[in-house]
Amino acid sequence: MFYIYEKSSTYIMGKVNKYDGVVRPDHRQSYKTMPAAKAALTRMSKRHRADLLESVNDPVYRYGIAEAEYFHRSIEKSRTVYSIMDTAKENPITERVNTPSYCSPSSESFWCM
Repeated sequence: MFYIYEKSSTYIMGKVNKYDGVVRPDHRQSYKTMPAAKAALTRMSKRHRADLLESVNDPVYRYGIAEAEYFHRSIEKSRTVYSIMDTAKENPITERVNTPSYCSPSSESFWCM
């Protein structure tokens, strides 16, 4: 399994939106093979070039492809958050950047389930 991720923030990127051509983070998006991930990255780049946007922000330069295990072990960044229920902010929690909000103790949806 392979991911396309943004190099600066290490967010896992989803597919290209067909209406406005924007690629948004989507932690669920993965590809079975490396050629499938490369094809998706090429489609993102072609859509970006079709809109005649700056070549500096071309997805080929901004995004990378990595195997899932290697990505989680070596590349993915983490952040420090505090639980909503911890009013004194004494116990910081370290979580991955791609943690969905409903799985994060720092969000209200985690505590409402």
